[in-house]
Amino acid sequence: MSTLRKVTTLMAGLMMALTVNAQAPQLLGDNHAMKRVEVNSRYLLLPVQEKEENANVRVVVNNQQCQSLNVKLAVDKVDYFVPLDLKRFGSKNVLLDITFHGDRRATGAVKDFICWREMNQTDQFDSTNREHFRPLYHHTPTYGWMNDPNGMFYKDGVWHLYYQWNPYGSQWENMTWGHSTSRDLIHWETQPTAIEADALGTIFSGSCVVDKKNDRVVAFYTSAGQHQTQSMAVSKDNGIHFEKVSDNPILTSSEPDFRDPKAFWNPEIQAWNLVLAVGQEMRIYSSKDLKNWKYESAFGKGYGNHDGVWECPDLMKLQVRGTDRQKWMLICNINPGGPFGGSATQYFVGDFDGHTFTCDHKDTRWMDYGKDHYATVTFDNAPDGRKVALAWMSNWQYANQVPTKQFRSANSVPRDLDLYEYKGEIYCGVTPSKELLAVRGQKVSKPTEACEIVVDVKNTMTLTLSNNKGEQVILKYDAAAKQFSMDRTKSGDVSFSEAFPAETVAPVYGNIRQLRIFIDRCSIEVLDAEGRLAMTNLVFPSEPYNKLVVKGGKASVYQLTGF
Repeated sequence: MSTLRKVTTLMAGLMMALTVNAQAPQLLGDNHAMKRVEVNSRYLLLPVQEKEENANVRVVVNNQQCQSLNVKLAVDKVDYFVPLDLKRFGSKNVLLDITFHGDRRATGAVKDFICWREMNQTDQFDSTNREHFRPLYHHTPTYGWMNDPNGMFYKDGVWHLYYQWNPYGSQWENMTWGHSTSRDLIHWETQPTAIEADALGTIFSGSCVVDKKNDRVVAFYTSAGQHQTQSMAVSKDNGIHFEKVSDNPILTSSEPDFRDPKAFWNPEIQAWNLVLAVGQEMRIYSSKDLKNWKYESAFGKGYGNHDGVWECPDLMKLQVRGTDRQKWMLICNINPGGPFGGSATQYFVGDFDGHTFTCDHKDTRWMDYGKDHYATVTFDNAPDGRKVALAWMSNWQYANQVPTKQFRSANSVPRDLDLYEYKGEIYCGVTPSKELLAVRGQKVSKPTEACEIVVDVKNTMTLTLSNNKGEQVILKYDAAAKQFSMDRTKSGDVSFSEAFPAETVAPVYGNIRQLRIFIDRCSIEVLDAEGRLAMTNLVFPSEPYNKLVVKGGKASVYQLTGF
């Protein structure tokens, strides 16, 4: 071999070694490492192992921190990957400054972690569904964790749904606002991330309003930093991109739980109102310009359930069926304190003059008597004066443990809210939104993994759903006792949490004539056709329920199609 060729070969080998060494982690201590990434693709795939503790990853470009995130980097097994978008940083080199928080005595030396070998770059992140339990017609995130629906509004024929989202794992962390849109409340299209963390904190729940006078959409959200404060952002392109106002936060408090702003236009006072969850009460504000808010009053003491923190309020005026009366309803989500443990949605019916809410009743009233109905809020600016609600379909008792990995959590089917009277009392009516009829297909002889069962009820009814594995869910309606129940104790996989196997029971205010039961791969939602009952429960059967036995009623099974 010639001298020139030897030198060239030696230099090529040296350059290769330098490239490898540059990409290998620099170990700085027992729990601290840095990794230089030479950007050659859009995404860096971060390997996740859910049993591990979060590692803090600081993304540094040109000596400046561009992002900070928490991710459970894999130690000895990769459960799944999440993408870190490298192109957004606009640099050919990115430094990852990583601090691990797990117990090194249990996990071993940082240098041996499998995450270093599995961090690869790619131009395409494969989000193809790999989950047996991913719903077919319920909204879910493409990947990652989701909880509360946020900022929902309707404009120009499009329903906008934002949601609490963790892009870097399928358990709660790194709260941002994810975004999906739909033209029919059933089929959802993923949009770019709407609002991300900043120096004030991560992005907790909130609301959007359509400000018609100024042709804009305005978002209000909780900045969760050292304390919870309220911030504002404005969109001039129908909610696709938001610009945060320069003088955030717009509302502050010394209270530790101060969150979830719900704003709405109140024509009766020709001003905006805003409701905030503060500890175990709701505080009401008013504003003429959406930016300067005046405190009006508080509601909560002596009313409803107070076993947990009050969250995610909503306040609306509704018609009482069959009358010319209107009443106001205040939605108050609470965790814990639900009727069967954990999270749930309570509501209050009364009057509101733009300044003070006055409740008509002292008893606690639940909007849904299942275990998996929480963070319920409605869309702003819905057509025809409708109040269309979505709920997070899970429970904080086990939300992080349900048996999925690529994603966690779905939202409920859309529901229209109104009021009805029974024995002199006013209750919230919950009926399936009309959009669900559009996906009702042909009648079939037995249940499928995605179907609607319509049951014409006699006086007392028992309905059993089951499969070939002996897994079953039993629904019962007792007309004399005016009570409905759902037993999921033998529904399938119930092993991931002691709080999961349960029988939920609901009072029924009036007589049930027809039930509409919505089944998807991991959920059963039972709604009375006249809105007198709502019960939402997750289920995780090893195979779909394909057997149906009804006593005391006549059932028709419809396929749900178009997915």
